[in-house]
Formats: sequence, C-alpha cells, structure tokens
Amino acid sequence: MRRDLDPPHVLLQLRAAWTHDGGTWALPGGAIDSHEGARDAAVREAGEEAGISAADIDIRHVFVDDHGDWRYATVIAFAEGTPRAWAANPESDDMRWVPLDSVRTYPLHPGFAASWPDLAEITATTLLSPDATGGQLPDGSVTYFSSG
Repeated sequence: MRRDLDPPHVLLQLRAAWTHDGGTWALPGGAIDSHEGARDAAVREAGEEAGISAADIDIRHVFVDDHGDWRYATVIAFAEGTPRAWAANPESDDMRWVPLDSVRTYPLHPGFAASWPDLAEITATTLLSPDATGGQLPDGSVTYFSSG
C-alpha cells in the first residue's frame, strides 16, 4: 500500500465525456498495439494517460477476462514510492487514488464494474502475498488496465 494512503488505493480514471461511456470511472488503459503484450501496453498507457513512469511500476499479476473474439487484460502492479498521477491526455477528465473498498461507490464503466469483484479479490490477495522483500508489503498499489 502507499505509505501516505491507508488502506490500499487503486488509481481510477474519469473517462472524458467524448469517449465511449464517458463520465464513468475505470482503470487507465487502452488498446494493445500489435508489437506489444498486455504488460508493455499497461506500462505505456500508465505513462500516456496518468503520467506515471515505467520506473515506478512493479507488475505483479495479469488478469485476463476473455470473451472469445475480444478480451480485457488487467495488469495489477505496485507503485514504487508515492507517484503522482494526473490526467495526462484528453481521454481523461481526472485521475484519482481511491481506497479499494470505495471503488464501488463511483459510477463505474460497465465493463470495469462487471470485472471489479474479481479484480478486487486478486488485488487484495496480491497485496497480502509475500514478495521478494521477505514478506513485506510493497510501498504502493496501483492497477493499470489494457485491452486488446
């Protein structure tokens, strides 16, 4: 969890009004380019949409919600230190760190709302899992979304 935020927080994006389902909250993200995988796309999108550097991201899990001819891949990562996030491009009206247990109180993008119960459980489990630092919790949590 972030040292300055307790309980753990997830980074949510307020989708710009002109986008599909604009005015709803979701995870920052976008399409996977033909030359990249979900992890690389998530890191790229974190920079493009939230202004978060690749150096500040420690990827821990990829959740795939597969619907046959299309799928969403959600990359769960810890944020190193206390990265600042902002609406770095016109696709976002706002970025906000939201406590895990408060995400459902926001007007969510329908696709994100449908997958949030699974994502919340995976995120909570990932936060409690021992890591390479001998079981210490990481400094921060952030979830990045990419689709393709």
